[in-house]
Amino acid sequence: MIKAIAIDDELPALKIIEHFCEKSGLIDLQKTFSKPTEGLKYLKKFPADLLFLDINMPSISGIELYKSVEQNTMVIFSTAYSEFAVEGFNLNAVDYLLKPYTYERFLQAVTKANDIYNTIVPSEKNQEEYLFVRADYSLIKIAINDIVLIEGLDDYLKIYVQNTKNAIVTRLTMKGIMEKLPSKEFIRVHRSFIVSFNKIESVRKKIISIAGKEIPIGISYEADFFDIFKK
Repeated sequence: MIKAIAIDDELPALKIIEHFCEKSGLIDLQKTFSKPTEGLKYLKKFPADLLFLDINMPSISGIELYKSVEQNTMVIFSTAYSEFAVEGFNLNAVDYLLKPYTYERFLQAVTKANDIYNTIVPSEKNQEEYLFVRADYSLIKIAINDIVLIEGLDDYLKIYVQNTKNAIVTRLTMKGIMEKLPSKEFIRVHRSFIVSFNKIESVRKKIISIAGKEIPIGISYEADFFDIFKK
């Protein structure tokens, strides 16, 4: 079930979302917030799969709030003002609900979110062959077997894909990306680097050669790497 939170400065709107989520059977609405800053703080500690966001809030707009979200989180915007719809869709929102909306319209939106979620999340039986990340306001589909290495840069990651000139830059943590990758195929070798075992060309003096790059092995990752690499 999709984990979600809702942020709206109008309490009646939050009650409607709670009721509709429970009725749909698709959404596990974990928290609701009438104060956007509190919702954002919660989200940083407890990432969600989906956000229900009101756009027109007094302290910060839902659009600005969503831009500050670090995780790859789906969003369904809602507002009473139709002029905000275009900007919402420019952020690759799952859907845009114009208040007041019916349960049928809400169900249509969360069904879209559920379809995306089922595509992104790997099943227990079959490790997913593709990874979806948000880059340039779009969801980019990457074949996991094509990933060579991943470099962490503050709040962003650079994903290097074979046969591709430029790295894909996405807002995601190293911990977050590791949770999406097959543990038997990828290993973190440095606080700033994750590499694909299959793409390693050589290892010499704690330096990994991979795709024309030299990646250092961090002291705290050295033992785990060589234990697995020798096997």
